[in-house]
Amino acid sequence: MLGLASFTAESRTKEIGVRKVLGASIFQIVELLGKDFLLLISFALAIGLPLGWWGVMHFLESYQFHTEISVWLFIGITGLMVGITLISVGYQSARAAMMNPVKTLRSE
Repeated sequence: MLGLASFTAESRTKEIGVRKVLGASIFQIVELLGKDFLLLISFALAIGLPLGWWGVMHFLESYQFHTEISVWLFIGITGLMVGITLISVGYQSARAAMMNPVKTLRSE
């Protein structure tokens, strides 16, 4: 996730520079880059959580004594994934947003 966030911020440095020159705040730039990642994470969770629940239930049925899986486990996993995404994307986006826009636009 950190590598993908770094690559995205690096490839969009010109766009970030133009947005900063036009008056965008750091929060707006972080929101711009973070929105795409949260959309990808939501798609991944929408596909992965039901498959994970089905797989765990299918695996546990093979045992004579098995336990039930709580919904809190999946809520915790969702929170952990969203938290890691926000931290890594937020760090890379904020770092790219705090760069001097003159340096990024001068090289063009």
